[in-house]
Order: sequence, then structure tokens, then C-alpha cells
Amino acid sequence: MRDDQPAMYNHHIEAIRKEEFPMLHDGIYLDHAGTTLYSKSLVDNFAAEMMANLLGNPHSASASSQCTMSRIENIRHRVLRFFKADPTEFDLVFVANATAGIKLVSDTFRGFPQGFDYFYHQASHTSLVGVRQEARNSRCLDSDDFDEWIKQGPHLEAEIGSHPQVTLFGYPAQSNMDGRRYPLNWCQKIRRASSNTDNQVYTLLDAAAYAATSPLNLSNAETAPDFTVVSFYKIFGFPDLGGLIVKCETAPIFKQRRYFGGGTVDMVLCSKEQWHAPKSQSLHEVLEDGTLPVHNIIALDSALETHHKLYGSMADVASHTSFLASRLYRGLERIRHGNGEPLCVMYSTSPDDANAGSGNGPVIAFNLRSHLGTWISLAEFEKLVVLKKFHIRTGGLCNPGGIAAALGLEPWEIKQNFSAGFRCGNQNDIINGKPTGVIRVSLGAMSTLSDVNRFITFIKEFYHEGCQPRSVSELASIVQNDTSNVFIDTIMVYPIKSCGGFRVPAGIPWTVRPEGLAWDREWCLVHYATGLALNQKRYPHMALIRPSIDFSAGRLMITYHGPVSKPTRTEISVPLSVNPELFQPAGTPKAMESRVCGTNIRLNTHDGSTVTEMSRRARTTGTPDSHAVGVYALLRSRGLFEPKQQILLAPRSPLNNGGIPSGSRVFEIENMLRLVLGSDGVVESRLEAPGVICPGHGIDTERPVLSHDVTNDVLGKTVKRPTGR
Repeated sequence: MRDDQPAMYNHHIEAIRKEEFPMLHDGIYLDHAGTTLYSKSLVDNFAAEMMANLLGNPHSASASSQCTMSRIENIRHRVLRFFKADPTEFDLVFVANATAGIKLVSDTFRGFPQGFDYFYHQASHTSLVGVRQEARNSRCLDSDDFDEWIKQGPHLEAEIGSHPQVTLFGYPAQSNMDGRRYPLNWCQKIRRASSNTDNQVYTLLDAAAYAATSPLNLSNAETAPDFTVVSFYKIFGFPDLGGLIVKCETAPIFKQRRYFGGGTVDMVLCSKEQWHAPKSQSLHEVLEDGTLPVHNIIALDSALETHHKLYGSMADVASHTSFLASRLYRGLERIRHGNGEPLCVMYSTSPDDANAGSGNGPVIAFNLRSHLGTWISLAEFEKLVVLKKFHIRTGGLCNPGGIAAALGLEPWEIKQNFSAGFRCGNQNDIINGKPTGVIRVSLGAMSTLSDVNRFITFIKEFYHEGCQPRSVSELASIVQNDTSNVFIDTIMVYPIKSCGGFRVPAGIPWTVRPEGLAWDREWCLVHYATGLALNQKRYPHMALIRPSIDFSAGRLMITYHGPVSKPTRTEISVPLSVNPELFQPAGTPKAMESRVCGTNIRLNTHDGSTVTEMSRRARTTGTPDSHAVGVYALLRSRGLFEPKQQILLAPRSPLNNGGIPSGSRVFEIENMLRLVLGSDGVVESRLEAPGVICPGHGIDTERPVLSHDVTNDVLGKTVKRPTGR
């Protein structure tokens, strides 16, 4: 590619973006490894195709059915040519997705009487790892282990002791976690190493991530994998369809597959004798159970045509995405805090690294650290990127081996995290000073240089700390060996989970209960159909629902501050009282059960349709699905949530989730409030015991506070101003 070609190609993509991808609005889509975007031209072409042709069930003999079957076979051959696979050497089996293709291979190998051995690479997707459950023996290999395994030559079968005569090796052409690519010639190496043994070794290549932005070349059947899985929605955005590309010479092993479905047999006996005759004309006829997803396959034809018109060849897409990935990697890697510490911890290799083996795809995996070295929470990062209209994936990414290796998580640590309640998607994603997932930015054919630059700017704006942090000696003039000049500046409580906060008025004492601050996360919004509590991670506009506590009226006032499409009520209130008459009857099962942060809890549901209307607006306003409809309830949940607390202390400084940096000083106020002061102010604060705190003042564990008499439903107030600061 000439020096000016990347810029020219990028200009072409910028020119078609607004017309071809109107669903983006002003959002930035950076999750192409999950699925890429479908274009308007693709949808229009498919719609025209559906209106112009009558498509029947391909198992029938009607004219429409035979026409459909002919179209499917033509598309099958076109897809094979797209991957440069000779139709006489390979067959394509249509499946739901790449996982379904992997499972089809797994089901076949499970049928061997003596079982099979399974080796898989550490960077494998969870779906590839799952095959081990069907194997008699299995082992996970990293790249160094693979090289040693190959060196054993004819003794491959001696690796795990007592063995069947069949071995399957599965690995990804490209890691879906960090984009690292693995040699496609491994299949040939395995074939050569096992050629003089009694053991039959087959190869299963997961090409779903690789084929999304790079040309997959299967022109040489001698070096190609025995089985290759792809996901067409990762390449074209639509249709939702996968493919299993099988070398025809492996057809005999599919006789081990026991299940048969409609359309895969020529004859079946059921009553006096149980017998069936599988179809034998082609491999795909034996493996495609039931009626094919006809419309998805027809859409695939439109996808191939449209993709070529918009983007040219897959080689063009590969060059474009590689150019963008290089810019993104360099932009993130170069960001340094004011003290010289890197902001981004990179797990992907540089696309420009000549020593990176098979290279790296357009995927950048990383985490963020503050200038003090503490990790930035992925949950908090996700909330911010959603508000800024970025579409990004975070977490474990369905790649357990890759995540464990990148983050240095030992098996005992992962099990310990699980025992402690950690699950995929949990808000608490930093445990014992280690992150449990990563941030993944992935690029696609319709990504642009503007997308990359805007994301780098976003990272700098919100996470880069340019000023040199103050030293501990400088803080000594502010905080000496006691806490006489440390005071609570502001107390924020969040009465409704994931909604706006309520600032406690200055001078008002506030109860600290064993579970946290009084009235904090006392309520939550729950979807009736699922029983799940709503949260800002999925519905960020819940932040526009802002509660306030009116003790004189004994009510929680709830106001919606977002835009409304028509004149409607934007404020409601619910009683602070826990009088049972104010809630739905206890015999209503749905009103009593919910699930929050993976935990089943029992709650009380407030009566009233106004809650449903307000929460529906918060759910739909500003989201792509403006027609979403749901029924919601406001539930009382006192003491059942781990409280969300924001206590701002002087000197002001962000609160962090990481460990205590070296050189920090720890203070305790009356064995109740624990402060960790680092070189740039407070780096940790934690309430240690129940008591009373008051914004603008010290802490008092003896003074009476706002109380709630549950029995008599009386709000009593005794307010005394604590002395001293």
C-alpha cells in the first residue's frame, strides 16, 4: 500500500459512514470483535431480494423450494471461493454460529468408542475450551508448550499416558481477547509430526476473529485445517449465521456422529426395527440437521456483494484496520501521567512489532492505572464510555486462559474470587489489588481514524493526570500526626440504586448503620418480567432520576430531569415509612423477589403506576430502542445492598479501589472512619463502624440522630451540632 493509500481509504470510509450506518448517530462503535455493523445497502438489498423472490422449504419439491435449494448451493460455493477453498476439496456446513460449528465437531469425536484426546491453546475462546468436557484426556498448551509438543514427533500420543487412537487440536487463528495471531502453518506441522504414528491427529481452527478483518486463504488443502469455523456476522454484520468448513477427506469420521435430524437421512425405520440410512451424496447433507435458515443464507449472498462494493477486497480491509490499530496502540501507549507513570497497561502486542511472530489483529486490550498505580474499575469505566456514546467490551471476554495469563491470575486466585462471589459482570472487578478483566477496543472495516482519535482524546480527558503529585512532606503541613484538621466536606447517599444522589444538608447528623449510611440504596427499580434490578450500566439515563428526602413530610421525593416527549408528570413521591399497608400484599410472589448483583433477595413493592411510567422514560430516553416497553416497580430493600458511599474529604481527591501505595499514611477517627493519605491526598476511605457523621464537621458516635420509628411510623428528629472541625 502506498503512503497515501491509508488516508485515501480512510477518507472513502468517512464519506460513506453517515449514509450507510445511520444507526450510529454520533456514537463510536469499537466492538467489532463482538460483531461488526451491517450497512444500509446490505439491508436494502436483502429486503429487495425477499420481495422479488418466493422462497420455499428446500426439503419440498415445489418450484419455489427447488429454486431455494439451487440458490443455497450457489451461495455455498460462493462462500468457499471467498475463502479460496476448492469445492472439490472442502465442504461448507451452515451452522448458527462458530460455537455451533465447534460443537458439531465435538459431538462427532465424542462418538469414537475409545474416546479422543484433546489439546487446545491457552488463548482459545470459551467455546473451544468447552470441547475438553467431551474428551477422554485434555490439556491446555501455550505457544512454548506447543513447540515442545511438536518436537516429540512420532511420540505425540505418549503425552497423556493411556490414549485413544484419535487426537484433536483446537486453537484460534486470532485471539478474541488481545488480537494476537497464531501461525496458520501449525496444522501442517501437526500433520507432518503425526504422519508416522498410529495416532490420527486432526486440527480445528477457530477463524471467527481472524476472518472478520483479514483474508482467510484455504487454497492449499495440504496445509489447511481439517475443520475451520467462521462467523459471518463478524465479517458482514448480518446475517446471524456461522459456517463450518470441512476438508472432504475427513468425511469418514462423521460416521461416528450418532444424532441425525430431518433432512440428513434417506430412510428411517422406527417400529419393529430401528435402522436408518444417512445421506451420502455430500458431507453437508449429513450434517445440516433440519430445515436450513433459508433467509439468513439468502442474506449472505447480499452481504458478500455489498461488502465488496463498499470495502473492496478483504486485503483492503486488513490494511485499513491494521493502519488504525497501529495509530490506536501508539496513541494509548504514549500517554504518561505527570509523574511519568504510564496510564495504559497494554496486553496486546504492537501491530508494528516485527518480532511479534504472526502479528496482531486490529484488537487492543489494556487496562488503566492512576498516577498512584491503582487500577481503574472496569465497571466505572463502562458507565463513562456509555455516557460518552462509545461502544466497547470489557471484562473476561470469554477467553479464560488469555485473561489469566495477561493478568497473572493463578488458578487458586480465580477460585478464591469465585468463592467470594465474583461473577462475570460484577461491579466489583478489582479483587485483592488485581483486575479481573480488561478493556478491549476492536476495529472493523467501517472504523475510521476519527474514531481512533476521539477515543484517545476521551482517555486523556478523563483519566490522564498531568500535574505532578504532591509529596508526603507537602501534605504534612495539612495533616500532621492527628486528624484535628481533617473534616467531612460532603456526604452523598443514593436512596434509589443506580439513580442520582442526594446531598446531605450541611450541619445535619447522619446515621451510619452496620450496613452503611442511612437511606443509602434503600430502594431499587425492578423489571417485573425478569425480576432484575435496573442499573446505570445498562440504562445510563437512570442518573436523571434524582431522589431527595423530605423528613418533614416523611416522603422520598423522586424527580425526573431528562427530556420528555409530551407533557407528563415528572415528580412522584413514596413514603419513608415501612408500614405494610403501603406495599403490595405479601402474597404477590413477583413483588417479593428480585436479583441484584447475582444475589436473590426478597423485597417490598410500592403500589402506584406512576413509578412504572417514570422508570419507563428513564429506560427509553436517549437509547436506540425508543419503542422499548416494560413494567417496573419501586422496591424497598433496606439493609440488603452493599452501600454505595461517596464521602468527600478535605483535601479533595478521588477515591480509589486499589491497594495502599507505599509511603502512604493511615489515620483512624475514633475507630470509625479510616483514611489513607498518599502523595496526592486521600486514596482510600472506609467506614469502620456504625455511628454518626455530619458534613462539615467531625464524627460523633454518641449524639442522637434522625431516627425512624417503624412501629409507630413517626419521624423523630433530634439535631445537635457537633463541635470542632
